Amino acid sequence: MDIRHRWAILGAVRPIYLDHNATTPLDPVVRAAMEPFLAEVWGNPSSIHSVGRAARAALDDARYRLSALWRCRPSEVVFTGGGTEADNLAVFGTARLLKAKGRHLVTSSVEHHAVLHAFRHLAEHEGFDVTYLPVDAFGRVGVEDVEAALRKDTTLVSVMAANNEVGTIQPVAGIGALCRERGVRFHTDAVQAFGKLPFRDIHQFEADLVSVCAHKFCGPKGVGALFIRSPLQPLSTQVGGGHENERRAGTENLAAIVGLVEASERFVPSPVFAEAALRPLAARLAAAAAAVPGVTLRGHPEARLANTVAFTVEGADSIALMAALDLEGICASSGSACSAGSLEPSHVLKAMGVPPAEANALVRFSLGRENTAEEVGHVAEILPRIMHRLRGR
Repeated sequence: MDIRHRWAILGAVRPIYLDHNATTPLDPVVRAAMEPFLAEVWGNPSSIHSVGRAARAALDDARYRLSALWRCRPSEVVFTGGGTEADNLAVFGTARLLKAKGRHLVTSSVEHHAVLHAFRHLAEHEGFDVTYLPVDAFGRVGVEDVEAALRKDTTLVSVMAANNEVGTIQPVAGIGALCRERGVRFHTDAVQAFGKLPFRDIHQFEADLVSVCAHKFCGPKGVGALFIRSPLQPLSTQVGGGHENERRAGTENLAAIVGLVEASERFVPSPVFAEAALRPLAARLAAAAAAVPGVTLRGHPEARLANTVAFTVEGADSIALMAALDLEGICASSGSACSAGSLEPSHVLKAMGVPPAEANALVRFSLGRENTAEEVGHVAEILPRIMHRLRGR
């Protein structure tokens, strides 16, 4: 049963879903690929009996498939419980591994909290010194700023591939090349890049560590992966067992891993967020918003995810904006889904120099393959009315 039939049974109007940067619907073909591993192949991959060996064979096959897509070694693929765990393993594991060589770390001020909070913990509780890179008014990090921040005791740099709140694409290949030249490990959180940007292989990021997450490109929630360039071996952030070649303790979620690999093969080489289809729709939403006085578009005008439109509304606030849109059957976001409900203004917009009052009035539309020109036309028509009403004009 598809989502439209479910909404019909519930007696509800199917919402216009414009929050694909938060999560995407699970693709039916991916779900079908997962089903045998929820029933027939149910063993623990670490068990040595026949049921466990069948699960181990399926896990090994999944790892080989993903490594073939990424064009890396199977041993360089670590399956995790999601993007946050992949980021944590990359940051904590690498910083702790290399602390004897140096305790200086570098990251940007617009990272996802899975990265920012990890660096904050290292600085506040483990004696590391962290440099937070500035961004320009569009939320972009300068390679020259990374170069200026590097020191003799720098061991790790982490900069995301694409920003989840405003869609700005970072020059990670240039940053990675610089770090390799200086002998510094480089991590990129590529959670928002997979399925949205052209993909050749995992090495296009010029990174030693790359984090991905399945539910951002029509895979299941609760599973991610971390590329770790050999011979780097970050220290495990979990204890309890020697899973994933002793890099991540915990029994592998085989069904979800199969879903991650199936979605990766289907929706990453030919991005499920097709730029040719989505950029005109995003442009129509951006034009409708920008036509309202007091609205400012955010994010880079060109180096931006094709599906993402972000703007602030003078004289309003995010909570009221989200509620008003929801009442009209429009699912949007005020930034990161992981920070939903926070009364703090967007840290991304603050880093971009946006005044706090405006930073607390962010709207993000992130389109997906299901969105139609008719839906976008409807949103573009009623959006000005919503914003005028909220501002009492």
